[in-house]
Amino acid sequence: MKRIIVQLWLLCYLLLVTNAVAAQSPGDTYCNPINIDYGYCPIPGFTEWGRHRATADPVIVQYKGDYYLFATNQWGYWWSPDLLHWQFIARKFLKPQHHVYDELCAPAVWVMGDTLLVFGSTYTADFPVWMSTNPKANEWKEAVDSLTIGGWDPAFFPDDDGRLYMYNGSSNRYPLYGVEMNRRTWQPLGARRELYLLEPDRYGWQRFGELLDNTFLDPFIEGAWMTKHNGRYYLQYGAPGTEFSGYADGVVVSDHPLGPFVPQAHNPVAYKPGGFARGAGHGATFRDNKGYWWHVSTLVIAVKNSFERRIGLWPMGFDSSGTMFCNTAFGDYPHYLLQGNGNAPTSTTFQATAQTFTGWMLLNYNKPVTVSSTLGGYLPNYAVDENIKTYWSAATGHAGEWIATDLGQLSTVNAVQINYADQDAEWMGKQTDSYHQYKLYYSTDGRHWKILADKSKNKTDVPHDYVPLKTPVAARFIKLENIHMPGGKFAVSGLRVFGQGGGTAPDTVAGFQVLRTEKDKRSAWLKWSPVDHAWAYNIYTGIAPDQLYNCIMVHGSNEYYFKGMDKERPYYFTIEAINENGVSARSRIIKAE
Repeated sequence: MKRIIVQLWLLCYLLLVTNAVAAQSPGDTYCNPINIDYGYCPIPGFTEWGRHRATADPVIVQYKGDYYLFATNQWGYWWSPDLLHWQFIARKFLKPQHHVYDELCAPAVWVMGDTLLVFGSTYTADFPVWMSTNPKANEWKEAVDSLTIGGWDPAFFPDDDGRLYMYNGSSNRYPLYGVEMNRRTWQPLGARRELYLLEPDRYGWQRFGELLDNTFLDPFIEGAWMTKHNGRYYLQYGAPGTEFSGYADGVVVSDHPLGPFVPQAHNPVAYKPGGFARGAGHGATFRDNKGYWWHVSTLVIAVKNSFERRIGLWPMGFDSSGTMFCNTAFGDYPHYLLQGNGNAPTSTTFQATAQTFTGWMLLNYNKPVTVSSTLGGYLPNYAVDENIKTYWSAATGHAGEWIATDLGQLSTVNAVQINYADQDAEWMGKQTDSYHQYKLYYSTDGRHWKILADKSKNKTDVPHDYVPLKTPVAARFIKLENIHMPGGKFAVSGLRVFGQGGGTAPDTVAGFQVLRTEKDKRSAWLKWSPVDHAWAYNIYTGIAPDQLYNCIMVHGSNEYYFKGMDKERPYYFTIEAINENGVSARSRIIKAE
């Protein structure tokens, strides 16, 4: 009788949850890192610590109602009708007679009229400008055999007056450059202009290093991208180094496409130094076919090599003052795609982008894990420690290896993200016939299991597979069973379960302090009283109480050294506590002079 009552209670609980979610769900969801079939690093000298997937420097453009994604050294590109489902098209843009170190590094991609154009990084005249009116069918021809001017990390911007501009630069010594180009001859109209060089003595976030301590190298400026909004020109750039958690995109603004440019007061605009997947630098800004702004940029792994990286996608916008912002709060949790239509406003409020967060919390941070086997020091709990750099590996890649996570309580599960890691991977370069196969199970007691998702017939490569459930389930245990790996061991850097726990959200943080001294006003020491049953905190900061546009997620600590400020401005801070049941109210806003 007791067992029947428990089963009836679970059924009622699940029906209530399902109806509630169905009533409020506004549409499809996604979760960073973007789940595409990343190619393996093709450069032998970069794979001495292990072969691995890698790409960076992404560009997404809208073309004829679809989206095209290009990134470094992928031997092709992707297209999507909806920003959710991506199809790879294999193509090498480098011809045999050309002599460039990378096949297509930090590509420039832009639309002129009815034509999509592509150009790769080069400091020689050995790379063509490619053009297509049917990229979905992989039909390309040369617009020009070799672009004489060249340029590393290039970007092209066609203005609405018909003029074309080129931007480039990737250096810790030289600035970003810009020049107007002749649209017919592909020759520069005059000399390049110096546009902006980093100022790390003033802007703390531009300092080089994982801890922004600038100990042995000057910071790098790279990855130019231009966006025009309400008649103003927003020149974006990546800094200070692609291998660091603080890799970010800043912006300088002008009334003319070639400047002079002035740094926007709110900087950086794309910034994600905390959480599971960190970094948000060297990216591109675009509008979707509903009129909303997005920013796509580079996420950092940097384990097998400094240039081991992935791609993230963030909602973006401009506030009423014309300030460009990017919302990365809960940026690697499930989010809804922005809803709207072709008449969507040209500005998107920060509050509107925040509403794309589903509210599904991470249910298994540092919770107990059991596995079928373990390889050396690649320990099971590395799969649930919210660090993409660490991972668990099974002893083999054979079918039947498994990992199970205990959520600690009966919870509502809305989605699961499986982040595979590279352990003894076999490949170099792009593989178009590799695939993952697995089964996901759920259980309320750890003994009786039901299928949550069966991908044993899957034939696609899903290194960061995201599985949103059409109908949420009540579960305490989630198990992932390997059926097939593309190569190497069965290894997972993040088995991440999202939904709602069965308890209460944490209390508001007390004792929040921001200590900023005259010695270095680029930096501050943030402290607060630990909150019971909270395992993470979001720190929001910005240049005004209503412009707290940057967010830093901190796990397992009640202090944080923030080194990202403009030393000439006051900053404002607030904090919230996080657990598997929800988010606390924010603390009062503190001003740090």
